[in-house]
Amino acid sequence: MKRALVLNAVNSQIGGVLIRGERGTAKSTAVRALAALLPEIEVVADCPFSCDPRRPETYCDTCRERTARGEVLPIAKRRTKVIDLPVSATEDRVVGTLDIEKAIKKGEKRFEAGVLAAANRGLLYVDEVNLLDDHVVDLLLDSAAMGVNVVEREGISFSHPAQFILVGTMNPEEGELRPQLLDRFSLCVEISGITDPQARVEILDRRIAFERDPAGFYEEWQTEEQKLAEEITRAQKLLPRVTYSPQDLYAIAQMTAELGVDGHRADIVILKAGLAHASLRGNLILESQDILLAAELSLIHRIKKRPLGEDGGSGPEFKQTLQKTLAVPHQPAPAPTPRMTKKASDQEILDEDQPYPPPPPAPRPDANPEHSQPSQGTPQAKFQPGTSFKPRRITTPIDRATRNSPGKRSLTRTDRKRGRYIRSRPMSERVEDVAFDATLRQAAPHQKERKPQGQAVAVEKEDLQRKVRVRRTSNLILFVVDASWSMAAQERMIATKGAIMSLLQDAYQRRDRVGMIVFRKANAELLLAPTSSVHTAEDLLREIPVGGKTPLSGGLHLAHEIFTRELRKRPAEKPLMILLTDGAGNVAMGNISPREEGRRIAQKLRQSQIRSVVINTEHRAFDRGLAQELAQHLGGECYTLEELASQSIYQAPSRRVSH
Repeated sequence: MKRALVLNAVNSQIGGVLIRGERGTAKSTAVRALAALLPEIEVVADCPFSCDPRRPETYCDTCRERTARGEVLPIAKRRTKVIDLPVSATEDRVVGTLDIEKAIKKGEKRFEAGVLAAANRGLLYVDEVNLLDDHVVDLLLDSAAMGVNVVEREGISFSHPAQFILVGTMNPEEGELRPQLLDRFSLCVEISGITDPQARVEILDRRIAFERDPAGFYEEWQTEEQKLAEEITRAQKLLPRVTYSPQDLYAIAQMTAELGVDGHRADIVILKAGLAHASLRGNLILESQDILLAAELSLIHRIKKRPLGEDGGSGPEFKQTLQKTLAVPHQPAPAPTPRMTKKASDQEILDEDQPYPPPPPAPRPDANPEHSQPSQGTPQAKFQPGTSFKPRRITTPIDRATRNSPGKRSLTRTDRKRGRYIRSRPMSERVEDVAFDATLRQAAPHQKERKPQGQAVAVEKEDLQRKVRVRRTSNLILFVVDASWSMAAQERMIATKGAIMSLLQDAYQRRDRVGMIVFRKANAELLLAPTSSVHTAEDLLREIPVGGKTPLSGGLHLAHEIFTRELRKRPAEKPLMILLTDGAGNVAMGNISPREEGRRIAQKLRQSQIRSVVINTEHRAFDRGLAQELAQHLGGECYTLEELASQSIYQAPSRRVSH
């Protein structure tokens, strides 16, 4: 963690770091401590964006206009700032906003700075970044990559530099980032608490010493802190002189290709981080140990997940894999650039002498069903998913509530400046997202009495109208799967898994969170807690065994509990249950019949405003209508597996999931 932070301090263009770890592991403490190690910077004294006076090409619009008028910009020095971004931050709070009222009434372009403006040339810290709205994370990562923030509102544009070190921290237990957002963090580290008792005692001693005498504690460690700060400054000056050869580029490219890393961002990050590490060691050439360490920090979150969601990017096996791929002979490259004599390394990067066991071969699923017998003697079987298809569109009516979670399935009102403009309403106290057409219509009848002077139209604050927008929002989709022994008949589970796989792909494309409940034998089990990682759901799907009785009511009851719990945490999401069953439950939780118990819990789900879709897995020749009956009690629609894949129904916009 410390090394990843220091490398970003040496080269802020690396692209930031994501720190993943459990609670109480000093993630925030380490990030805030980094600011004390960064050198002072020169800024334009009265510029809110801390523009660099030595780089006119990065000036904000205001500094550029002042320079064009011949004005001499005042220069000052200050410490590097650490700016916190709260989880509740809105889009305007992050990027800033334009004062539309002044633009309309006086024709002035006035920009109200946001978090990105304050963070320019500093460190932007986002605690619990996984709880931040996805579109806000998108804005942060785009600005970090481009180095500039452009705000455009109603034809008025303003831009300013936004070059900062982005550091995010998160606890994976509280939810994951989408893979697209995860990939945008250049470096990633995973940390955990220290288990060695002696080290934990030392942590206690230092904490107590700090609380008793903060000034004395700071003075005791000031020498070490100053030493590291000087190393960072030297590395920053040395970085432009560090060289690499074409063979180094081949080594990086072959490593990422053999590990199956998607895209090319990882290659670029490994090179930048490797060069920064070489300069930190006082070395003028890039060496294999620099590449290995940079790869370890750059690939841990980019290596594809193994079956059952295990991460393939950590531990000794991962280090050994990196060493093996780097040691493979590479294609002939042009003669390398003449190298300078390197300085002796003052620290060991990887323990290459320690023997690591080879990684186990990745399991390859068999194409044929695997049959096994449980210890109780009840038959069960595993089936691979059948052929996937493009499922019919599961749509929902426009939601009357105002929601901010982005997605691509359901239409909802939104108070963000994104989405389709459908009508207007009077402006609240805060002037934003002005509906110009409605504002002019509101002001038009009063022009004679106002007698505008020097203006085409006289607009007062009470005339201002705000746009009402609608956009698509995400859903919380819970798959409730019947895995009883009856599902093995005529290999219905193969077709069912194929249908779930198709629906999972649809959920991924529409930015939904998905979870999976399986009911079989005597109870129901939450196989996958709601997550945005559809790949994990797909891996788990292949491992679902089939066998035992059908506790349908238990599956419905557990689904109700999961929805209730998740909606307390994320009330903006829209719940959707996709139940795959033949409707023939034969195990009850209480004293009433399984069929009656299932009806009552289904009605409870309907009363809780949880929308449902039932996929009838029964063969048409043996269908008794139980799944259709259950759908009626749930207040949802029922489809067969054949109808789910039907293009004619897929195109029918009139059939929708009811509330």
